[in-house]
Amino acid sequence: MNNLGNIMKQAKKMQERIGQLQQELETRTIEAQAGGGMVKVVVNGKFEIVSLKIEKDVVNPEDVEMLQDLISAAVNEGIRKAQEMASAEMAKITGGLNIPGM
Repeated sequence: MNNLGNIMKQAKKMQERIGQLQQELETRTIEAQAGGGMVKVVVNGKFEIVSLKIEKDVVNPEDVEMLQDLISAAVNEGIRKAQEMASAEMAKITGGLNIPGM
């Protein structure tokens, strides 16, 4: 029965650390870019876009599709990097355990 108590204490401690990490990730950001830096995006650990910068040279009313593609590429790369950051930090806490919903 003592082992069950220890497991519960460890689970509670892990849960607290995960909560702290989730708060910390809200403030951490990564930058991604597309088109050789013509479009830059900053994404936080909650996978929200914090900023988006577009160089004037890439804005061409005759080729809106290219700009759309560059924005999509930068945003997708930013989200991918933010997911990798969050997963790496979570793995430090869980020891690599794959906990559903985390």
